[in-house]
This record gives sequence, C-alpha cells and structure tokens, in this order.
Amino acid sequence: MAAMTVCRYTGGRLLGGWCPLLCVLFGSLVVVLMPLVREEDQCCAALRGLSLLRCRLGGGSQRPAAVQTTSLTVPFTALDVLPLRSKPSNEMKLEAKAALQLAVEMRKLGKREKAHKLLVHALGMNPDFVDALTELGTILEEEKDVVQADHLYTKALAISPCNERALVSRDRTSPLVEEIDQRYFGIIDSKVRRLMSIPKGNSALRRVMEETYYHHIYHTVAIEGSTLTLSEIRHILETRYAVAGKSLQEQNEAIGVDAAMKYINTSLLSRAGTMDVSDILGIHRRVLGYVDPVEGGRLRTNQVFVGHHIPPHPRDLERHMQELVQWLNSEDALQMHPVEYAALAHYKLVYVHPFVDGNGRTSRLLMNLVLMQARYPPVTIRKEQRAEYYAALDTANEGDVRPFIRFIAKCTEMTLDTLLISTTEHAVGLPGASEDQACPDCQQTIPIHN
Repeated sequence: MAAMTVCRYTGGRLLGGWCPLLCVLFGSLVVVLMPLVREEDQCCAALRGLSLLRCRLGGGSQRPAAVQTTSLTVPFTALDVLPLRSKPSNEMKLEAKAALQLAVEMRKLGKREKAHKLLVHALGMNPDFVDALTELGTILEEEKDVVQADHLYTKALAISPCNERALVSRDRTSPLVEEIDQRYFGIIDSKVRRLMSIPKGNSALRRVMEETYYHHIYHTVAIEGSTLTLSEIRHILETRYAVAGKSLQEQNEAIGVDAAMKYINTSLLSRAGTMDVSDILGIHRRVLGYVDPVEGGRLRTNQVFVGHHIPPHPRDLERHMQELVQWLNSEDALQMHPVEYAALAHYKLVYVHPFVDGNGRTSRLLMNLVLMQARYPPVTIRKEQRAEYYAALDTANEGDVRPFIRFIAKCTEMTLDTLLISTTEHAVGLPGASEDQACPDCQQTIPIHN
C-alpha cells in the first residue's frame, strides 16, 4: 500500500443495549483558486510577465481547475486545490518558483494575504512543489489554521520524506491536530450515548430506524449513479416488483445491497475481531449477486484503473486481502476509535479495489459492519456528498488519510443528529424523507425474480 501517515486516535468502545434493535432493523447500513491579486497589485504584474514568458516559450497559459475540500473543524479554504495530474512543464515549474520567491518577499513585508495567493498560484502550477507546500503551511499555521497547515506538511513529506523543514513543522502541528480530532470524537461519543439512552421500545426510534434503512440503500446506490428514487427503492424491496421505466440493473443493485445488509446482520455482527476474507467475499457476492452473479464474490482477474489511482495487480490481490484481514483482526486496529477503525477499513478495501464492480458499496458495508460491532449506528454517506467523498479518497491516495477519517466522522455526526432529531417528541420522520414521496410508476410493475 502506498505510503501514508495515519494520525492515531484513542478511545474505548461504547457499549449499550440498543444494538440488537439496530441489528434487526438496520441490517448493516452502512480554492477555488483565489484571484491571484487585484489588477493594481505589483505581484499581479510580475505573474502576468511570467505567464507571458511561458506562452512565448510554448507552455500555454492555462490555470488548473480548482475544487473545495473539507477538514474536521475548519471551513472550506482556498488551499486544497486538485493537483494537476499531468506533469508540469519546465516553464510551469519556473513560474511556480518565481511565485514562491515573490511570496517569501511579501511575507517578509507583512503582506500575508498576497503571499498566500501567490503560494496557491505556485501550487496550481506545480502541486508537488515541496517548498511552496511548507511555506503555505507556515502561513496557515500563523493564521491558526493548524489542521490545514498540518495537512500541507504531511503532503510535503509524502513527496519528500526527509525534508527537514516539513519534518520539524509537522512535529509541531501533529499533537495539536490530534487533540482537535480527539475533541471531535468526544462530541460524537456523547451523541452516541444520548442515542443509546433512548428506550429500545421507543416507537419513534423504531420508525426512524426503518426509514433510515431505506435511506441508506437509496444513497449508497445513488453515489454509484443510480436514478432510482427513495420511494421506488422502498416499493421494490417491499413488493419485489420492478418499477416500469427504470433499468432492471439499477433495481437489482438495490436488491443486492439489501441482501448484503441482511447477510451482515444475521452472520457477521457478532464476530468482531474474527473477520475472514470469505466474509468480505460473502458481502460482495450478495452486493453483485443480482446484477453479475459470475463476478459476485470473486476477485478480479484484470488490471483496472480508478481515476488516477492504480490498484494492485490481480496476482497480488490475495496477498493484499489477507493483509487487510490481518489488520482488521489486529489488536492495534481493535483499539482504535471506532470511527477511525471503520474509516480505515473502508479506505483499505477500496484502495485494493479487489472486484470488477461493487467495490464502493462493499467498502461502505464493511465500514458500517465495523461501526455496528462497536455499538455505533451505521452511517450513511449521502449522494449530495459524493464529490467531497471522492475528494477525500483522492487525498488519502496522495498520502494523507486523515481528511478521509474526518469526513467519515462528519458523516457519523450527521447520522447521529438525524436520529436524535427524528426521535424528539414532535418529529414525524427523517428530515428530507418526503423528498420524493410520489412513485407514479409503482402501480405499473412487473415481478422481480429472486
């Protein structure tokens, strides 16, 4: 597995009496680049000169597209731009170096905002520019944005593990970031305790858990591109009749997730610390069983490419799966905070990408199996979070898995908030549950064969 830095979390398991009820009803739910500088700024003139030089040399003048990503406790910032995937040209590296030099001068003059913009530009030209990463991290650290600063130092070390400045800086920020993360886990744990204090026979809890079951299936297939609505999925699973006008493959995907969740509920929940490769294959066999029964539960035999990530070669899959299972059952993993453990289980499986199809759904199910074994509620990653979800996975592939752990932590808190709000005295159901109540085609149905 590619080198990565994992921030350790501590925290004991939360035990409670409402897990069996969850088991029955849930199954296993599982910068912008800132304008460089205003027209009148002197830095802008310098950069325009550099761009003109690059154009004359044949390098072009395009700027990379930018997207926003998240962190645990800080808002979106301008620093997390998607790196250029193509190798930067010599001219672009030259422009990045010049932008860094200007940024250093601006910082010496106390003009941190201008220095910040110049460094973002430098990283747009050359995302792997270690000196620019560490310099921007220093500015963010001075601005008290320690989480993002630590992320930049980590990224710099993934590129250049012996960079002295990045090493010293990360040694300084890492304990602060861990403390921030631990506080957030404490907030999540307090909400879990509140949910566990609700009596098992509470009618509102029963209702919201049933609704959440269908919501989870809806969102986990929607992330993969399914066009089925929530009401259509509920109709399919309750009646086993297909909805006219919708792809049978999409409908069979929903049935496969339902089957996998029931399998986890009946066979795997009570087996914490005894996971086997066959268990993961069993989840996948059901996920894909109604769509592609030949590939369901079978390791792929061809090399695949997932965006810019190249998963292990097929000949190495058995070894990687064995290593994954050994880690899942290890004392180190079992002693992690459940959210960290679940997020890493998800990431490690999706990194290996052992199947032709269904890797994401299987990884999300594995994540929720880990959470439920620890007496946490299963977590739903909503379809609206798809871009953020994939961006966090990309960041993990680049060497820092902690933003992905924080993303899963945020999803966990959102799930807890939804459950707690929906079990209040005046709640009528899940927030947003009526987003597509109508299912106009549900009366025109054909049977789905099991």
